[in-house]
Amino acid sequence: MGNVNVNIDGRKIRVREGSTILEAATANGITIPTLCHIKGQVPSGVCRVCVVEVEGSRTMMGACHTPVAEGMVIHSKSPKVIAVRKVIVELLLTAHTGDCVNDSNAENCALHNLASDYEVGAPHFNVRNPRFYPAEESNPYVKRDMSKCILCRKCVKVCGEVVRKDVLSIGYRGFRSKVVSGFDEALTAEACRDCLKCIEHCPTGALSAPARV
Repeated sequence: MGNVNVNIDGRKIRVREGSTILEAATANGITIPTLCHIKGQVPSGVCRVCVVEVEGSRTMMGACHTPVAEGMVIHSKSPKVIAVRKVIVELLLTAHTGDCVNDSNAENCALHNLASDYEVGAPHFNVRNPRFYPAEESNPYVKRDMSKCILCRKCVKVCGEVVRKDVLSIGYRGFRSKVVSGFDEALTAEACRDCLKCIEHCPTGALSAPARV
């Protein structure tokens, strides 16, 4: 497999054929934000935060799953891209109903930081039945606060494809969709012993280590 010539944000670069736009940008020091991507895993493209503008394309492209092509001209920070990303972040905040104001770990929330970077305030979208879930603290290894979950599916992918435990999955449909364990049961302690990969990859603090007594 050879190389191709592309232009990202005015920079002419040569990258490996078959690379995604995100891989090409990252390899050349160009930052494209993402919330759902796991390096080395098949991209899901569910968060849409990594959208870029590709000249000649009628729609925005997801950088994490769009392969580069010879002569491709890509804009990752154009006014159009920034405007779309702001709307996407605002939509994600609409589903992110956890209490971030009083959360001492809010600075570790990638969504919170993106909202700050793009100057996105409180969402303006009206939600008839916002998703609120009580925090689950029965598991001594993993605390779950699904009100903070944005359904990026990183925990599901890392649990199933990286550590191969398949403890987590997506349950229900539409706006009721939720990351569940089993048949939406309490997370069992033994399944998560000495793992915690889901916590490591969660971008919002929906999964965290419980406070030790």
